[in-house]
Amino acid sequence: MNGLRTRPATECRWDLVALGEVMLRLDPGNDRISTTCNFRAWEGGGEYNVARGLRRCFGLRTTIVTALADNPVGRLVEDLILQGGVDPSHIRWVPHDGVGRSVRNGLNFTERGFGVRGAVGCSDRGQTAVSQLQPGDIDWDGVFEREGACWFHCGGIFAALSPSTADVAAEAMAAARSHGTVVSYDLNYRASLWKGIGGQAQAREVNRKLAPLVDVMLGNEEDFTAALGFEVEGLDANLSQLDPMRFATMMSEVSRTYPNISLVATTLRTVHSATRNDWGAICWAGGDIYQATARSDLEILDRVGGGDSFASGLIFGLLAGFDVPTSTEYGAVHGALAMTTPGDTSMATVDEIIALVSGGSARVKR
Repeated sequence: MNGLRTRPATECRWDLVALGEVMLRLDPGNDRISTTCNFRAWEGGGEYNVARGLRRCFGLRTTIVTALADNPVGRLVEDLILQGGVDPSHIRWVPHDGVGRSVRNGLNFTERGFGVRGAVGCSDRGQTAVSQLQPGDIDWDGVFEREGACWFHCGGIFAALSPSTADVAAEAMAAARSHGTVVSYDLNYRASLWKGIGGQAQAREVNRKLAPLVDVMLGNEEDFTAALGFEVEGLDANLSQLDPMRFATMMSEVSRTYPNISLVATTLRTVHSATRNDWGAICWAGGDIYQATARSDLEILDRVGGGDSFASGLIFGLLAGFDVPTSTEYGAVHGALAMTTPGDTSMATVDEIIALVSGGSARVKR
């Protein structure tokens, strides 16, 4: 067992509730954003990707709390959410003024990169419907008490959208905890989101206010410094040089600062090129450190969403009652598989994950 106390699934309508923005991702495939004549449309968003992975790969019951402008683009995003199996009943629909002066839907143009050319993201998300959410707009007692949820997930992307979204996140997290729902938070620091609203200093101020409401803290090897101000010693560029004891020391500092946090997990990535990364994960729980199997020279098709898929695999394991090492392994394997397919979201199957966790290979299966 992993030590986390979750509400019994039989008492809850939802295994996981996520709060965040769902954008329309426009993917130029093998072309560049600035030169292509064609885009493929996907849906995506840091918090949403976790809910979708848990639904499509692991078969859990998930819903997304978000807001969309009520126009054809918003309805396209809704249709993609439906295809992903995530329940859309908590979408807040906002009337559209016809041209987007007051409310819009977010767009995310993303190149996958190749070789020495890294992935590139160009978002267009100002004045989006979800960024205008205010405390009191969502009936959180209805979500967590009357419907019931085992787990709630949010993150630093949603908190960075506007001053009010950070307050909405705090409101939701407090409500979740009051009803016995486990709260996870992915720091997901994005410099571009904080650039015009106070930068890294503001990110740290916001995340430090939210951290006392978190049970499970997630991030990558840079987030803990950028978003919380902790110096993550031991996270060297070369995974083989990682010193788990130094990492444990830093995590102990996180735990002393935020004693409410039961578990901290981070992905580990060394970028050799856009299409070849070293990939792994490490988890701190109760003073102990657990490392997933490191995968050297992992071939990448589309790196976007790898961290979110790690989070959903980890959460699946913890909800299933697996121990922390096994849950960490599920997360690392799911993240690795998600980066072998296009789009933000996972196309992996639970059978593929079980096979790789058990030491399987990529041989043809007939």
